[in-house]
Amino acid sequence: MGIIKQGILGGFSGKVGNVVGASWKGIDYIRSLPSSVRNPRTPKQVKQRTKFSLVQGFLTSMTPFIRIGFKNYAGGQTAMNAALSYNIQNGIIGEGADIDLDYPNLLVSRGSLFSTTNTSLECDYGEVTFGWQPVVAGNASVEDTVKFLMFNPAKGESVYNDKELTRSQSESFVDVPSTWVGDTVECYLTFISEDGKEVSNSKYMGNIEITEE
Repeated sequence: MGIIKQGILGGFSGKVGNVVGASWKGIDYIRSLPSSVRNPRTPKQVKQRTKFSLVQGFLTSMTPFIRIGFKNYAGGQTAMNAALSYNIQNGIIGEGADIDLDYPNLLVSRGSLFSTTNTSLECDYGEVTFGWQPVVAGNASVEDTVKFLMFNPAKGESVYNDKELTRSQSESFVDVPSTWVGDTVECYLTFISEDGKEVSNSKYMGNIEITEE
């Protein structure tokens, strides 16, 4: 029940319907209560929220990488939001309860720098060796920086190389956390121009199981 103060034009305290009246420092104010909806989640809303949750979990494991990879597509938003928008639209597969990340179509970087043609993956003794064909075409240079990233779906974690690599080197390796042994990881390769201004679309290299031997 609400109590009217100072006549019909005065403030009131308490609850009337879905409106609550109160006073703070002599100021009367009212606010509406949130509407009660028995089924606030339509199938379409559930699907969209599931997509968002999946993509966000993937991208937040590699935030520093995304800041570089999507900086040229950020515009008036953050690089992370640009990456979320792109991958929600292009990196999901399945319908209903079977929605999942479509790893070959996800991008961890987006740009116009030439990438590469062939790549390779190998795992030995907790170390992943990754290779690429050092093709120089279009706007590419032998001095372009190479970044390799692995995402572990089971752990929700990412690892990428921190040492400087150039396109001309054609091969390198990354040490893998011991806790990843037995897991399968998804792998991506990105090229960044020498001046840091341009990036390539990331190239999906496939997945590989992490083994001890």
